[in-house]
Amino acid sequence: MNTDQLRADEISGPKEPAWTGPGTALLTDHYELTMVRGALHSGIAHRKAVFEMFARHLPNGRRYGVVAGADRLLDALAAFRFGDVELEFLERAGIADQLTLDYLRSYRFTGNIWGYGEGDCYFPGSPILVVEGTFAEAVVLETLALSILNHDCAIASAASRMVNAAGGRPLIEMGSRRTHERAAVAAARAAYIAGFATTSNLKAGIEYGLPTSGTSAHAFTLVHDSEEQAFAAQTAVLGESTTLLVDTYDVATAVKSAVRVAGQNLGAVRIDSGDLPVVAREVRALLDSLGATQTRIVLTGDLDEYSIAGLAAAPVDGYGVGTSLVTGSGAPTAALVYKLVAREDPQRPGELVPVAKRSVGKPSRGGRKWAARQLDEAGVAHSELVADQPDFGERARPLLRLLVSEGSPVGAEDLGAARDRHRRAVAELPAYARQLSRGYPAIPTIFEPDS
Repeated sequence: MNTDQLRADEISGPKEPAWTGPGTALLTDHYELTMVRGALHSGIAHRKAVFEMFARHLPNGRRYGVVAGADRLLDALAAFRFGDVELEFLERAGIADQLTLDYLRSYRFTGNIWGYGEGDCYFPGSPILVVEGTFAEAVVLETLALSILNHDCAIASAASRMVNAAGGRPLIEMGSRRTHERAAVAAARAAYIAGFATTSNLKAGIEYGLPTSGTSAHAFTLVHDSEEQAFAAQTAVLGESTTLLVDTYDVATAVKSAVRVAGQNLGAVRIDSGDLPVVAREVRALLDSLGATQTRIVLTGDLDEYSIAGLAAAPVDGYGVGTSLVTGSGAPTAALVYKLVAREDPQRPGELVPVAKRSVGKPSRGGRKWAARQLDEAGVAHSELVADQPDFGERARPLLRLLVSEGSPVGAEDLGAARDRHRRAVAELPAYARQLSRGYPAIPTIFEPDS
């Protein structure tokens, strides 16, 4: 094992619970509780309802999106409780009256939640999350669900493009210093689902069991009396398989010092600046001339999917990506929305009737929906079918999984399953889905019935 890496399962002691800190009930917008309060007084709070989460479009002309965050939502749902502190705040702020406080005090989600599996791809109109419950218990989850999935889907979608551009070369997620401290942990998880090899974030390592990696920054070199002394100190601790940062001063001089200190079995050198394709070729030639033919070259420094693709012909063995990843590479949100699509018919209790917005530019489609990816004879996806019944043809892959059944989480799975699902989902898309140029969704979304 590379001594720069530490797997969470090698750390003694139990892993931390997936959700740490206070409850999640107030990770919401004021208007959610305004609606609950109004619904309790109008008498429709307990009316059955169905909400769907979907994207009207893909950001930045991308060909597909990637689902991530569903398991994080399940963890957050388990902590969605209104305790004394939350209720006291809501009463003091005048947000909830006594009727509403009594309802919230005993709040427990008792309905069903369906969702696309983490790692799967989605397209405009894909119902990636379906929440079935009473109006009050389902509407109050809107902000929490959107904040988790909008972030995680955006990161996973950007990460998938980077993995495709890397063409099999490993990627390190290293964006913790470029985003909110908790967003960094979620971003590392989403990137791993989409195919990143490791993360620099130790919290993600202990919470989610992600493999972590990291060596040193320029400060480590600068604090020593010489570059060679810094290399010797790092090698003494981490061994010859370590990765040495060689662009603090002069790259060629540093590479020679690195091989002199660590020997021809030096694990890797990292380059963080300069004309990366040119520098990578020069370093590869120099390493080979020094007999370090197996020493790998890792590039970092404001990389995104486009610069990674531009390095395809360079002698590079891996990449570290930070800012572009944790900001969704220009699309920091997945543009997901959470809309009521069906409600109970007061004239026929228990029966749902479709409802939909008719706003100009923001219409929605009424009715509870199911979804499947339709495949041709070669197993290549050709359309996303969204229908009002879960009956699909022989060459169709159903997409919705039961995540919560009558309030109990049933759909949790390990990250390895999500990672494998993503690999399969991308492989079944047409080849042009992996193009980086702006374009249309890789496959169309077909609604049946089309109304």
